[in-house]
Amino acid sequence: MKIKSLSLLFLLLTLPLQAQEEENPNIDVDALLPAKKEFLNLPADDRKKCIEHFGKASRFFQQKRVFECLDALHEAEKVFSDSAELLNLRGSCYVEMRAFDKALSAFEKALEYNPKNTSVKFNIAEVLFVTKQWQASHDLFEQILGEVPDTNISLTRLVEFKILLCKKKLDRNEEALILAEKYDYLDDSPYYYYAKAAISYDEGDLLEAEQWLARANRIFQNPAIIAPWQDTLVEFGYIKSFYGEEDAPEAP
Repeated sequence: MKIKSLSLLFLLLTLPLQAQEEENPNIDVDALLPAKKEFLNLPADDRKKCIEHFGKASRFFQQKRVFECLDALHEAEKVFSDSAELLNLRGSCYVEMRAFDKALSAFEKALEYNPKNTSVKFNIAEVLFVTKQWQASHDLFEQILGEVPDTNISLTRLVEFKILLCKKKLDRNEEALILAEKYDYLDDSPYYYYAKAAISYDEGDLLEAEQWLARANRIFQNPAIIAPWQDTLVEFGYIKSFYGEEDAPEAP
């Protein structure tokens, strides 16, 4: 079975933070989170082995080789299991398999190890969104919005779009309409077009909605830019998934 990629996956860390810290001889160890201190207290060979397994798992994940990714994570966790990065990647594997309960559990555990990790928070909010927990998703996305730098326009706009959709499900339609008009066609993101499409879908005007999406595709021709926005409409239910609703394989 082919598994649809969800938009949370582009936020995965590609390198373990521990690897970056290990290479910095001037790092203030006392300022590190407890789990990171524990990692740096491991023998050098163990640290190297864990980093290698994590790197291999990351490459497998990028290639959509989910089960091999999980195997590599298992090997890394034999060395050191208290890692937000490992848990974040494990949770993302479970999302790919649509095992959302297991994904949420992994992300929440990752957040315990690194409470300020915005990427993990986004992944949690995304799982809440996909599982239609609209209020919880809305509130967490609003929290995330306050943490994302203003310079990160692509992520800021995507989070605002998800908040807009949550408001629609929560019958906060006036707020949603105001948010839909927040940016115009000069904005450097697909927000304007996707917000217009969402309103058109909501009003039952499918033709107009498709026209707005077609305009977005013509202007933002990079599939990597469009993909998370398109996925969001699929997750929300405006667009039917190409792969349908087949059961996902059982997560290990």
